[in-house]
Amino acid sequence: MTPDLLLVGFSLLTWGLGEGMFLFFNPLYLQQLGANPLMIGGIFGAVGLAMTVAHIPAGYLADRFGRRPLLLFAWGCGVVSGWLMAVAPNLTVFVIGLIAYGLTAFVISPLNSYITGARGKFTPGRAMTLTSAMYNVGAIAGPLIGGYIGNTYGLKTTYMVAAWAFVASFAIMAFIHSQPREQHDPSDPPIKLLANRRYIGFMSLVLVVILAGYLPQPLTPNFLQNVRGVTLEQIGQLGSINSLALVILLLFLGQFDPRIGFFFGQIAMAGFTLLLWQGTGMGAFFAAYFLMSGLRVVRPLISAQVRELIHGSQMGLAFGITETIGALPNVIAPPIAGLLYASGPILVYPVSLVLILVGLALSVFFAPRLLTPQPASIISASPRLEE
Repeated sequence: MTPDLLLVGFSLLTWGLGEGMFLFFNPLYLQQLGANPLMIGGIFGAVGLAMTVAHIPAGYLADRFGRRPLLLFAWGCGVVSGWLMAVAPNLTVFVIGLIAYGLTAFVISPLNSYITGARGKFTPGRAMTLTSAMYNVGAIAGPLIGGYIGNTYGLKTTYMVAAWAFVASFAIMAFIHSQPREQHDPSDPPIKLLANRRYIGFMSLVLVVILAGYLPQPLTPNFLQNVRGVTLEQIGQLGSINSLALVILLLFLGQFDPRIGFFFGQIAMAGFTLLLWQGTGMGAFFAAYFLMSGLRVVRPLISAQVRELIHGSQMGLAFGITETIGALPNVIAPPIAGLLYASGPILVYPVSLVLILVGLALSVFFAPRLLTPQPASIISASPRLEE
């Protein structure tokens, strides 16, 4: 592992610790601040919109000006928005901080590009799954710590402690180095992304798969607490099981073709949804949250597959488009989930299960055709040092 990849991994581990402290409790804290299920769905939709709009510009800027400046800017924005949530005196200020935090999702495109550039002898898939696993090592402890702090001192204190973890993560990330930027030969340009039919086809498939998998998730903590009687500490334990499962699956599946994880992740999503729908005890919920990691498993594996479909000089922009497509369900799904929850808290699970099975069927039929190897002229590139 290269030194820069190690620094990124430890910074992500620390960030995962901080984010894990509050991520699973956001719906409950919004409820404490006075938001009802429809409002929570709308708020998460707004957060999803914030997560969506910045990816493509960030990817373009990473290709144009380099990745390190974008990473440091994103980490700094995360620190500021984390503190805004921590000190928020009311729902309005907290939502502003939460939406601002959502905007920092633009980091994913330059981060994936940077990880790919810093991978050394690793394959793109292994580098991405390894760094994602390090993030989730931190996220294993985060929900446990957050649930304990929330039960003992209140959820507001949980956000305060998480904000300090973000500060530590930023301090680690500040030591990474700049990277070469990849350029194409002007006399032999690669296929434009919007003309790359395999890439566009794969993006259409990704939209269906992510939307189906994310739909049951936004209001699941509320369902568990309000309908199934699960406590904050138990929800924290479920979050830790989810992160532990993700570490195991990422490290395991990172050794194989990313397409294997893409299919396995969708099967896990279906299991999560079925267990939440039919399960009634903590055993079923623990199993469900283990399988819930399926959605997060497919995200780095999608990026690993995209890298094989495009030219290296298009990497930042391609990852930006990929993350934009992957983030659209964060806009669409929460309001739908809120409406379904208002109609009947359990209704979202059978609806989601049907959509997941549709996505899995489309993947089985179309993915092998879309992910066939591309001509060498599309995926090769010559690096040039940043200026």
